[in-house]
Amino acid sequence: MAADPTWAPSRPLVVGLGLANEAVVRQLLRRGAPVTVVDDRPTPAVRAMAAGLGVDLIESPGDNAVARLVDQADVVLPGPGVPFRHAAIRHASAGGVPLWSELELAARWDDRPIAAVTGTNGKTTVTLLVTSMLEAAGRRVAVAGNNDLPLVDALDTDAEMFVVEASSFRLQFLETFRPVVATWLNLADDHLDWHPDLAHYVAAKANIWAFQGSADLAIGNADDEVVSRELAKAPGRRTTFGRDTGDWRVSGPDLVAPDGRAFVAVDDLPRRLPHDLANALAATATATAVGVELDVCASVLAAFTGFPHRVQLVGEARGVRWYDDSKATTPASVVAAASGFESVVLIAGGRNKGLDFSPLAALAGRVHAVVAIGDSAEEIAGLFTACGEVDVHTAGSMEEAVRAAATAARPGDAVLLSPGGASYDWYRNYGERGDDFARLVDELIERGR
Repeated sequence: MAADPTWAPSRPLVVGLGLANEAVVRQLLRRGAPVTVVDDRPTPAVRAMAAGLGVDLIESPGDNAVARLVDQADVVLPGPGVPFRHAAIRHASAGGVPLWSELELAARWDDRPIAAVTGTNGKTTVTLLVTSMLEAAGRRVAVAGNNDLPLVDALDTDAEMFVVEASSFRLQFLETFRPVVATWLNLADDHLDWHPDLAHYVAAKANIWAFQGSADLAIGNADDEVVSRELAKAPGRRTTFGRDTGDWRVSGPDLVAPDGRAFVAVDDLPRRLPHDLANALAATATATAVGVELDVCASVLAAFTGFPHRVQLVGEARGVRWYDDSKATTPASVVAAASGFESVVLIAGGRNKGLDFSPLAALAGRVHAVVAIGDSAEEIAGLFTACGEVDVHTAGSMEEAVRAAATAARPGDAVLLSPGGASYDWYRNYGERGDDFARLVDELIERGR
């Protein structure tokens, strides 16, 4: 169907009133839709949000009440935080009522081109790199999706195109969302507290390509077995990136394009850990697909020093470097970060999102000391104790963790806060966790430790 900015469903049911669905409700109301909103655990802030929007909030309805609301709806719009097991999602799926995320709603309202990025790890970095490349080329672009700007609100900007960071939650509920270029970075266990199983998670990620046309481009990681398998099913054109085997790859001292042209030297990149190179290749493949010249991409990469809480150097003293990688909330992202260093003191733990921490055992040897923190401290400590030859500590606060890491660290070490779990046990978000770590490291260094 052609995009129509004035269209609205006639009986939308919005489930969960967070940042994304606040925008959904507001945009639906602008178009005259009679919105019904339910929330299972409304906070005072949620109640104030509903009052500000001028909508009635149905609080904590039981399953039977939810079923009646779904039966009356022509579309159900779950927020990203609403779990797949929710009664509204189950009843809509069983009854054939469409389930849409805000990405699908935006696709019904606007047909400006979209570059979309997904992946278990690195999608924020690659999304922002692509945005920087487009802006350096003089393009008007808005970055939206899994950030502070929902795509339905980004439509109100004068952007000529959008770069969308697409989480599995948003990709799960699509019917027509069609990026002109869509990039899948990698796949590892994640969000298994939301998805029923790994196959369900994979299928949601693969939706980034599902509705593309023959002229659209799908970009996948050649080094990732699952991504490569799903890429083969993409309906449009396809290309790959990968440090060794991709069309976009590392060749000798350079990053090279599919035609063999070297476009930037590895030594010219401020960020050149293995995952940094993969991100650089993916971002360049994505940006060039929408018309950015290679030399523009190279200049952005050569100036890129990273984003906060993503293997960010926050201190150095007595031959020890301290890195904040608080954004790492999966075991796979911890392995990727730690593998870039020769000798590591690892601070890990947090709230487990239903994931298997056992891949961290592969770090034994490279990691000579571990400080286990948060809700999963016992699990992390037990895992590394079983590995043997790893100095294992537990800490009841970030301050204790920093002190323990300082005691365990040797000259030449990287002390790496790379939790592998969510922050909600001790902090409101991963940024607050990383900021607290950086503050404590700064205080430690000032005291001469």
